[in-house]
Amino acid sequence: MSGSAIVVGAGIGGLAAAIGLRRIGWDVTVLERSPEVGEIGAGMSQAPNALRALDALGVGDRARAAGTPFFATTNLRDPSGGHLMRAPSGGPHPLLGFHRADLHGVLRDAVPPESIRTGMKVTGFAQNAEQAEVQTESETFSADLVVAADGVHSTARRLLWPDTPDPAFWNYTVWRGIADLDLAANEGCMTLGADRYFLTMPLTRSRVYWALGAQAEAPRVRYPDEREAVRERVADWHGLVHGLLDATPVDRVLHHDITDLDHAPLPTFVNGRIALLGDAAHPMSPDLGQGAGMAIEDAVVLAAALAETRDAVTALARYDRERRPRAQWVAKAAHKNGHDALMGSALNRRLLSLTLRLMTPAVFAKVSAQALDRLWGWQPPALPGR
Repeated sequence: MSGSAIVVGAGIGGLAAAIGLRRIGWDVTVLERSPEVGEIGAGMSQAPNALRALDALGVGDRARAAGTPFFATTNLRDPSGGHLMRAPSGGPHPLLGFHRADLHGVLRDAVPPESIRTGMKVTGFAQNAEQAEVQTESETFSADLVVAADGVHSTARRLLWPDTPDPAFWNYTVWRGIADLDLAANEGCMTLGADRYFLTMPLTRSRVYWALGAQAEAPRVRYPDEREAVRERVADWHGLVHGLLDATPVDRVLHHDITDLDHAPLPTFVNGRIALLGDAAHPMSPDLGQGAGMAIEDAVVLAAALAETRDAVTALARYDRERRPRAQWVAKAAHKNGHDALMGSALNRRLLSLTLRLMTPAVFAKVSAQALDRLWGWQPPALPGR
């Protein structure tokens, strides 16, 4: 079927949804709260499942051109700089690293500017048997359906799922930054500490994304100099970490607390003609690198469901059946990975370190591929081209 849709939010998930819906012939209006369409953030990775979803949307080649292959998940180091595991020379690099703004730009360029309305703060939703409605401070918009891709602190989720608690903080905080440094792809790495980690991801144009994840006793604790707060937490770590901090302007350091719905996953992603997508539906920790990837998958499955039935409500119900089990499984797995990395027992950390030191890179790559098959092996449904 074809019809009209309103997408709330012009982030990665919202733009992916708009691209998918336009690809199947729908008329789409995107409502963005900010006065300009852009992406705030630092770096991110996309795994094979997300790249295949981008292919289904018709933007895979452009996305790959904006990314950089990296090996962080198979280059594991301890705080002194010693290697727990090295990526095999010439081995595969299934992950692509992006500056968040670069991937967002690829998606933004695939949506006509006239389809995006900025400065639109959403205040409410309504629906009947025929249409759904989005109310903003200045206008009301109606369409056959609404896709709410309005992020972790979703207005749609709060208003339409009022019994659902807010995403919960679980003693986990992350600093992120972009360093001006030229680093080869095989120098990307993950440094594992007792209750923290430091990710290093080379990007295009002689930039490097880094992230420090660490335990935190309370949310919303901020520092006058966030870069110095990072430096204090890695004071005795290896030289690459400090070189990256030295090459990062203070104003490029972001600090965010990690929250998710692991304690109370949603019973459905759909309310009549209104569907949640991405972080609005399934906020998750960054520990599997799948937050944006799940949103892109959501967009493809939603478009495929709408392409195959004339009834929007039936299509959204199918979207919920297909997406909720997978997305909530990934969110739960990410939560567990983060918890184990930052809050696991000292004995388990020593056993992991010993196992990694004894395992050859080839065996590690094989074991990792098997463990990740359920996540990375996802195949998108085909979308009809326009």
